[in-house]
Amino acid sequence: MQLLQNKVREEGIVLSGQVLKVDSFLNHQMDPILMKEVGQEFARLFQEENINKVLTIESSGIAPGIMTALELEVPMIFARKQKSLTLREDIYVEKVYSFTKQESNDITVSKKFIHPGDRVLIIDDFLANGEAAFGLARIVEQAGAQVAGIGIVIEKAFQPGGKLLTEAGYRVESLVRIAALDNGVVTFA
Repeated sequence: MQLLQNKVREEGIVLSGQVLKVDSFLNHQMDPILMKEVGQEFARLFQEENINKVLTIESSGIAPGIMTALELEVPMIFARKQKSLTLREDIYVEKVYSFTKQESNDITVSKKFIHPGDRVLIIDDFLANGEAAFGLARIVEQAGAQVAGIGIVIEKAFQPGGKLLTEAGYRVESLVRIAALDNGVVTFA
């Protein structure tokens, strides 16, 4: 996706060989035109999968998730990282480790939103080690639903997440794949 690649090249900030900051268009300030294009591309890639739900994780997955759900004309659910007074029981819970934040979170989804037979598309902003995607997939599978695919806005292909998810049998579609973040420069795969 050339538009996204251009944004990463022009506005992405390489903080280290492992971390790319994209807060000007994806995970702090959001570019709605870009998010619309991202949603359209995920909808195109997964159009044959009979998806009836989109699942993401708060907060950076919400923009690409909602735009994808809009294009597919299906509901979007986001897994919560923080405990909520309104989500107490009848929830799916999975522990997910965040590489960027260097912390583990319990993510939760209400059982009333995912059901056996649902075909769920997982959308997330970044893929590094695959922890968030695997956690979301486990929630879908706990519900007796099926992971129809995993859509990633930016994959750090030099980390093992994409390979691990594919080896586990999931279809992964990344809009941009980064081969390296060396010497302050983004190299695309």
